[in-house]
Amino acid sequence: MVTGPFFIGSDIYRASSYGRQHPLAIPRVSTVIDLVRALGWLDAACYVESPVATPGELARFHDPDYIAALQRAEARQRLSPEELRRYNIGCNGNPIFREIFSRPATACGGGLRAAEMLLGGRAQSVYHPAGGTHHGRRDRASGFCYVNEPVLTILRLLDGGARRIFYVDFDAHHCDGVQDAFAEERRVVVLSIHEEGRWPGTGAACERGCGNVFNLPVPPGFHDDELALLLDEVVVPLGHAVAPEIVVAQCGADALLEDPLSRLALSNGGLWRALGAVKELAPRLLVLGGGGYNPWSVARCWAGNWALLADQAIPDRLPAAAEDILRHLTWSRSAGRNPPEHWFTTLADPPRSGPIGERVRDLARLHGARLRAFPDDLDEAV
Repeated sequence: MVTGPFFIGSDIYRASSYGRQHPLAIPRVSTVIDLVRALGWLDAACYVESPVATPGELARFHDPDYIAALQRAEARQRLSPEELRRYNIGCNGNPIFREIFSRPATACGGGLRAAEMLLGGRAQSVYHPAGGTHHGRRDRASGFCYVNEPVLTILRLLDGGARRIFYVDFDAHHCDGVQDAFAEERRVVVLSIHEEGRWPGTGAACERGCGNVFNLPVPPGFHDDELALLLDEVVVPLGHAVAPEIVVAQCGADALLEDPLSRLALSNGGLWRALGAVKELAPRLLVLGGGGYNPWSVARCWAGNWALLADQAIPDRLPAAAEDILRHLTWSRSAGRNPPEHWFTTLADPPRSGPIGERVRDLARLHGARLRAFPDDLDEAV
């Protein structure tokens, strides 16, 4: 019997940090869990404790030598200089920290459990905010991502018989690891809306894979009205053309105006409307987390994602228990010294509207033309 939606979490995120000065020093998943519980939105029957993926499960995508290096790094809290260089660990935002293997393995275990629930008919929708680590490479860490949970999860869905998956990524940073993993896989269509020119510098609109890749690199200042245009003219029509069995939505919160690692200007309401639109494209849905480096904007946005899945009404003013959780957050950046009052008392941002820029209109036209040839270009691409 199908029940749910289900929320996958773990207490490992409550005490784990990449280090005091790292953008991921902030609590994210644990805050969202506490917040939705304080709001009365998370029934115990809907909460699923994430398992830890085994080295063998991780090796479905990742190099076994790399997995072993992550395990050594956790056990010893160090690697040799040669290993640090080889695996891109200890540099470029990928530090050695106490749970360097266990934390990403737990995130991947949650994704694999979600895939099994969707494939087995137990769930129509699953929320896994610790997932979405879309930069991880087969043999090295990249972009704060030690393993690539979306890739491993989608591979499990394909191995379980899924024939068409629509992966939609709303993170401010391009999903380079996911795109490269599936660029020649016709059963997976990848669409990414990300900030143009932002690290990792991939995701140009001309990149097509085998016809299954749709990149929409948007300019700084990209706002709700521009996102609505791309949803109406590209994302939703493409979803209908794909006719997926399962949608996997990466819902990073770093495209929000308040995030320090992008220059985009979305509200959380804009992202909720985007999630609501892709939710209608398939009978089964997996919602992942991703980027997001302001503790208040992440918590408020991701709590709203769960409200959408669980059909809960977002209150105009948060109850005292939920407000208390937000008031106890701290952030070392300057914006955290005197947060605005609405970060404590509300979930919903005010809309962020504006004129539609020509760059965004050009993207809509470009991919609208591609849509007229889809899926023929996918079926005929070499």
